[in-house]
Amino acid sequence: MVRRRPDESDIRIRPPRSTRPRSKDRPSHKDSVSALVVTVDRGRTLCRTESGVLVNAMKARELGKNSVVVGDHVNLVGDTSGTEGSLARIVAVQPRRNSLSRTIDDAGAFEKTIASNIDQMIIVAASANPEPRYGFIDRCLAVAYDQGIVPIVIMTKSDLNDPREFLKAYDALDVKSFATQRGADLTEIKNALQEKSSVLIGHSGVGKSTLVNALLGEVQRATGDVNDATGRGRHTSSSAIAFELPSGGTIIDTPGVRSFGLEHIDKSRVISSFEELGRAIARCPKNCSHDEEMCALNDYVAEHPERALRVESLRRLLASSSQPLI
Repeated sequence: MVRRRPDESDIRIRPPRSTRPRSKDRPSHKDSVSALVVTVDRGRTLCRTESGVLVNAMKARELGKNSVVVGDHVNLVGDTSGTEGSLARIVAVQPRRNSLSRTIDDAGAFEKTIASNIDQMIIVAASANPEPRYGFIDRCLAVAYDQGIVPIVIMTKSDLNDPREFLKAYDALDVKSFATQRGADLTEIKNALQEKSSVLIGHSGVGKSTLVNALLGEVQRATGDVNDATGRGRHTSSSAIAFELPSGGTIIDTPGVRSFGLEHIDKSRVISSFEELGRAIARCPKNCSHDEEMCALNDYVAEHPERALRVESLRRLLASSSQPLI
């Protein structure tokens, strides 16, 4: 009997075990250091520990594809000294209290998270150059109500145009608002931001970075001019970054946005912010858009004409999102 010579078909190749942990006992990281994410730039994350040390870190592989954003509370291991050339690892991200997210447009499925764990959303608009837009502010307010964030509107460049007439549209929403200009006294704004985590949101060129520099008392962010031909601002900030305010609290400056999609918004949470309208809305027909002839809010306005502006504000916010009610 002739013995067969083995060939490549007889060789059994074991599957790779690189993705399989060598042990079921995973590290507990009991010695990890708590920190706040200050900025994220091209895969590297700058964190500030509870002792105030700024540490460069990278996300651990075990976190998978979960993103880390400004405002996250994380746990660090490794070299947390903050010395030049040191690098720590982010091994855990604490649960978020809330988050500020947007989609590219109302039909977009991709949701981009800008910041997390926010107390206040500072919606910055210019009184002129570029012109303020009700639609953009309405969309920001819808996100704020959806996430339980307190909204504040700040109108910059008030020396170019009086913003009071524009802000009347938000009187019924009881939204706190301020008007300011370059060199103005910012005491009231500083008091509103004290001991709070606040995020600035607005179009390019409205003066977000200029406002941050004024609040900090020093130049920390580059500023730019508005394009005379297009009326739009130039991008001077490429990533979100958190600063500690001298009076206490944190302010997060974000790059200018040109679109603010609301595909991810839950309209029922926006409606819940209008508590006094809840009883009337409960009488609405099923799947009511709250802007139709059979809507119970029409009868409510007839009975309480002083609440007409409040109902109009709610309808405007709901119209800013294309997502249907469930």
